[in-house]
Amino acid sequence: MSSSRKKALFRAIASAPVTPCECARKSMEAGEAFGRNVFGLALMRKRLPKDVYKELANTIRNGERLNPEIADVVANAMKDWAIERGATHYTHWFHPMTGLTAEKHDAFLSPSSEGEVISEFSGKMLISGEPDASSFPSGGIRSTFEARGYTAWDPSVPVFIIDAPYGATLHIPTYFYSYSGEALDRKIPLIRSISAVSRQSMRILKIFGNATATHVRPMVGPEQEYFLVDKNLAFLRTDIMLTGRTLLGAASPKGQEMEDHYFGAIPGRVMSFMQDVERELVALGIPAKTRHNEVAPGQFEIAPVYEEANIACDHNMLTMNMMKHLAGRHGFVCLMHEKPFAGVNGSGKHNNWSLCDSDGANLLNPGSTPQDNAQFLVFLAAVLRAVHRHSIALRLGTVGAGNDHRLGANEAPPAIISVYLGEQLTEVLETMVNGGAKSAKKTKSAFMEVGVSTLPPLPVDLSDRNRTSPFAFTGNKFEFRAVGASQSIAPVNIALNAAVACALDDIATMLEASLSAGKKLNAALQELLPKLFKEHMPVVFNGNGYAESWAKEAARRKLPNLNNTVAALERYSDPEVMNVFMRHGVLSEREMLARQEILLENYAKTLRIEGHVLSDMLRTQILPQCLRAQTQAADAVIKARAVLGDKGAKSEEEYFALLRSHVTALQKGVEKLEKAVQKSTDARGALEEAKLGRDAISPVMEECRKHADILERLVEDDVWAIPKYAELLWVH
Repeated sequence: MSSSRKKALFRAIASAPVTPCECARKSMEAGEAFGRNVFGLALMRKRLPKDVYKELANTIRNGERLNPEIADVVANAMKDWAIERGATHYTHWFHPMTGLTAEKHDAFLSPSSEGEVISEFSGKMLISGEPDASSFPSGGIRSTFEARGYTAWDPSVPVFIIDAPYGATLHIPTYFYSYSGEALDRKIPLIRSISAVSRQSMRILKIFGNATATHVRPMVGPEQEYFLVDKNLAFLRTDIMLTGRTLLGAASPKGQEMEDHYFGAIPGRVMSFMQDVERELVALGIPAKTRHNEVAPGQFEIAPVYEEANIACDHNMLTMNMMKHLAGRHGFVCLMHEKPFAGVNGSGKHNNWSLCDSDGANLLNPGSTPQDNAQFLVFLAAVLRAVHRHSIALRLGTVGAGNDHRLGANEAPPAIISVYLGEQLTEVLETMVNGGAKSAKKTKSAFMEVGVSTLPPLPVDLSDRNRTSPFAFTGNKFEFRAVGASQSIAPVNIALNAAVACALDDIATMLEASLSAGKKLNAALQELLPKLFKEHMPVVFNGNGYAESWAKEAARRKLPNLNNTVAALERYSDPEVMNVFMRHGVLSEREMLARQEILLENYAKTLRIEGHVLSDMLRTQILPQCLRAQTQAADAVIKARAVLGDKGAKSEEEYFALLRSHVTALQKGVEKLEKAVQKSTDARGALEEAKLGRDAISPVMEECRKHADILERLVEDDVWAIPKYAELLWVH
């Protein structure tokens, strides 16, 4: 083992868990700690005048912008609270199209004319800001020399404080838009999509006589998977540090095949990290609920309680930021790449989605009355219609170079978007389609009658789970399992909300027409629901999504199979895809084409960076060691022949020949890789660059990796410079 690798391994093994007293936060009772760094409604009630609080609370509930007339009062209260909590700066925190978060810090203190300083934070500073937008992706919406970009406070998400050893910072969640008014972020279209699905859902609720609900909100609970790698070992791997994944590495002698890591006892140092993260999240009002070992060694998961989609998106970005930041305190590097290690499970972010009205009713939860069940079937039909008709739009919410390595294997769903309903619910729908004669399967669950007399009973426990389905109904919500671990959940929820809004619009229009023609609701539902389910049953698939036969069956059903990012992004500008987002004003045509450009550029740049990193590692770390090993093997052949004769050196000759064949192939592969990277760099247009990344860079990287991984098993362990999989995955 090389000296640097050995030292790193010894340091990793010697690392002890960080004890609670060493953490930056003191442990507090959960009730006292929850949201202590959040300027939420309860705190507003205490610190604001009653009339100001009432108006602000209504603004937050209705998703409106803050009234400028009360802005100064609100800003002053926030400033006083933040300074009391140790804050020295404030920032408008936003979500640019980089896929990350962004912030520019401004001090509360400002110089006065008397040569002193005063604490300053006005309503204008709270409501809006103007960060330099020149270096953020815009997809052509603005020219490089045009730097204006604006931030505007999003009152629907609470203001919060992020602590640091030398002073805290007040974070104000904001929108980010251009001088000409287009969205430069992912928050604005998410808010638009929430409004769209709310408007169309309210039309359905009105049809069913609901006179109390004022709005409907998508509710989301994102499960976050991640890997932890000891930082002593990670720092010796350029690929991990620069790309977030291993670009080469032979499989560990033991991986996940024993299934002993999943839900196993959490290692002490990992538990210390988890507790530290949860302590910070609790202070930020983020309801972290679940933690456990995931399937692959070194892989873990954290999951929150459901929240409104916009808040859930902000909280998930905060969670990822916090995990990456705190990992170093515990001697780890936190990897959220979708496939950091070949041959073991990748990391996803299961997006659990449902609709909830302002009265607290889950619209995807079969109710206790016939009318509730009929309403549930209408919303279920809308979701099936959305996924069936607009699956390409949903696929666009999961694109990315990292996710291409994951989809279709190791518990990740295939790229074909289908819906899992379970046998019982599927049979209910098939019975409706076929006229109602077929009896439901026997079950231990209780049964409920739906609101249309000809429909069969609907079981309470509607489904088991299907781990291979990208979009599975799990009793009162849908679990979209195709989202990548590193990705923001905004794009997939924008697409999902927009698609469901279109479907609800169609269904509401059809029902309203029937009712206007004099039909009773039950009669209208009896006529419409069987037609809808018959039309959209091809998207329902309860079988094994990994089976080769499913791809053929999906093609027969005319379900798209966009199995890579470039193939999906090429469809972004299809009129039927663009209409999903443009129909209800979620995105404009210009905003959509800009996003297509940005995503293609991001994919191409990712592949080029990975190609550069792999080439550098092979030339400076792998090939020199392998060439020395080759020379030693040649010397061994000469010595063996001298001692044993020509025939006695067969083993040495075979080893030398095998080693040389892979070294030679790797040398040629590196040259080929460098040419492919250069060709991509010289390409014109984002689509051409992305295609070259997919078709030229990626295959050559895999070819190089194949030879490098074989050489790792051939070359003496003492001279191999970079940490191996067994060390990266199992040392915690």
